[in-house]
Amino acid sequence: MSSGRSRFPGPDRFEYLQALVTEFQDTDSTDAKEQVLANLANFSYDPGNMEDLRTLQVTELFLDMLTEESENLVEFGIGGLCNLSVDPACRDQILESDGIALVTGCLSSRREETVLSAIGTLMNLARGAGPRAGSSPRERLTDPAVLQCMLRFSLSHSTRLRNLACVFLQDCCTPAQVERAQRQLQDCTQTALGIPLPQD
Repeated sequence: MSSGRSRFPGPDRFEYLQALVTEFQDTDSTDAKEQVLANLANFSYDPGNMEDLRTLQVTELFLDMLTEESENLVEFGIGGLCNLSVDPACRDQILESDGIALVTGCLSSRREETVLSAIGTLMNLARGAGPRAGSSPRERLTDPAVLQCMLRFSLSHSTRLRNLACVFLQDCCTPAQVERAQRQLQDCTQTALGIPLPQD
């Protein structure tokens, strides 16, 4: 499978990505926006494009999409962020833009792909947020409401959702945090972040 880097070497790649961003900003067509955003999300999978995408402020563009009414724009936006968040500089951009709140908001999406990308993004952010104890980003990533969502997802009928939620709980949280969230969930009759318990 050819990458964006091999198809568009050097300046050609930057110019192509810049043209995509310009097209996204200039078009009034929702369909065109969705297509361009999907392309940008795909290009964000290639590490060779990270620097160009940062220069073009694509991280901010993806973050902006998370508050859109269009579920497609949200899905492609969080998918792009999930790809970009493996890069330390992009992780810093997301954290500095207070992106954690926007990403956790995607956990309440009706679309499984959106939720999976949101969990993946949170996991990537957690890897770059410092040690398990102390740092403010880490504390927000392991907020009790987020952990309660993951506990609910760990009961899902979807294998992908169930497995990814379990990995988050194991890799990004301490046993004490998970135990505390379990107790709070048992005591709480409301859903966490609007996420209902999986149906039997």
